[in-house]
Amino acid sequence: MTGPDKDKIFPLAHYDRLCFLKNIVKNPNIIVGDYTYYDDFDNVENFEKNVKYHFDFIGDQLVIGKFCMIASNVTFIMNGANHLTNALTTYPFAIFGNGWEKAMDGKTYPQKGDIRIGNDVWIGYNATIMAGVTIGDGAIIATNSTVIKDVEPYSIVGGNPATEIKKRFSDDTIAKLLALKWWDWDIEKITKNIQNLTDNNIAQLIE
Repeated sequence: MTGPDKDKIFPLAHYDRLCFLKNIVKNPNIIVGDYTYYDDFDNVENFEKNVKYHFDFIGDQLVIGKFCMIASNVTFIMNGANHLTNALTTYPFAIFGNGWEKAMDGKTYPQKGDIRIGNDVWIGYNATIMAGVTIGDGAIIATNSTVIKDVEPYSIVGGNPATEIKKRFSDDTIAKLLALKWWDWDIEKITKNIQNLTDNNIAQLIE
């Protein structure tokens, strides 16, 4: 056996609330790696509904790595939510037309960039990730967190706004894990090492 079929929508028999996410995403500006799963209390089709203000004409991307775990009700706020912040008003006159069409001539709404989620990232229930945020490999985002700035690899963050609670491992172990990039191994090697991956002795993986 070499693990579950990464191209199957529902990898768990008789359970349709957990999916391998890349197999249900339709928006080309949402890019998801192999084995990343999304678990929804109601319907996995809710995922794209939870990627808010993701307008085609803006072109920003939500990029999620491999082997990530995304809980129900996680929300991603994309750049389409932005309003002018350095003007006298933040009101979006131009979208209403009727004489207000030219309100944005020569101006652009602020863009904070893509949302990028690394590999092996666990995002807890009801977390919110804001535009422009990068979450490093191996990070954990606590339930109900609002992430407004980048998250370091293998750190645990929580709160609103989210702040670092602690690092999961020593700096030396984190550096070794980032160098190993186990998520890029072929699936046979990962399968062979699953007991080591679910342990905390990195030396077993390096040998």
